[in-house]
Amino acid sequence: MTSVTRPELARPELSSPKALLAEHGLRPKHSFGQNFLCERQHSERIALLAAPAGDERVLEIGAGLGALTDRLLARGCSVVAIERDRDLLPILEQVFAADRERGRLELVEADAKAANWDQLLGEHPGRVLAGNLPYQITGPLLRKTIRLAAGIARAVYLVQKEVADRLAAAPGSGDYGALSIFVQAAFAVERALVIRPGSFYPAPRVDSAVVVLTPLAEPWARETPVFRALVKLAFSARRKTLRNAWRSLGAGDELERAAREAGVRLEARGETLAVADYARMARLIADAPGIVLPNFGGEEEA
Repeated sequence: MTSVTRPELARPELSSPKALLAEHGLRPKHSFGQNFLCERQHSERIALLAAPAGDERVLEIGAGLGALTDRLLARGCSVVAIERDRDLLPILEQVFAADRERGRLELVEADAKAANWDQLLGEHPGRVLAGNLPYQITGPLLRKTIRLAAGIARAVYLVQKEVADRLAAAPGSGDYGALSIFVQAAFAVERALVIRPGSFYPAPRVDSAVVVLTPLAEPWARETPVFRALVKLAFSARRKTLRNAWRSLGAGDELERAAREAGVRLEARGETLAVADYARMARLIADAPGIVLPNFGGEEEA
């Protein structure tokens, strides 16, 4: 049975991020990608998507001023909230003092990219990731999410709409790319709602969207070095055929054989292949003699 948000837990001081920041002599930090969600109805919807049962253990990525934290606690969740801006932590400590005393909220000053999410979530049957992801670090945070796919119930993220479109994109569409494949290999992706700039302070220049990532019972693919190389090379230059894009792998005849068995045309382009096609190819050439895997450098980027 879905729990009901308890209205008495709404905190009036969170209704105006601008006023709350001004009260503490602070302003939004552009370098941190800070855009604070103002409208409670959106926070409530995100909390419901993240914690439909109301007893989940939620790791909140970037607590900000606590708008989502408030609604997750109102649903009855236990929350571990990561926040890297040390100027915001005293505000969070003050606003949520009672919840911290009762052990329902743990505040962690940390960089979400470096924090050990698995350890922070601990042992719990309903482990959830949620948060408003800053655009400049969305890629690394999504890669951490993919690595935890088998151990969580879902991830619910507020991201720029263009990122949400890429995550949910279908093969052959303009938004479909490497990020689409890496995420869809492990998750079912739902774009749940679009949120306009006016719902934030300060207002961003683009629309945002909430995505729900639900782990697949059986992932399409494990992100092995071969799978990653096939995907990254296929999208390194969209106009290249797969034959040319994958030439550097040095698999030779093995690549031809694998393509025939996988039902993949090497004269096609990378954006036409579904996740399952890349998965089959990766399995078929995993042990190919002489295969050379490129070094892509920043592996945290999707």
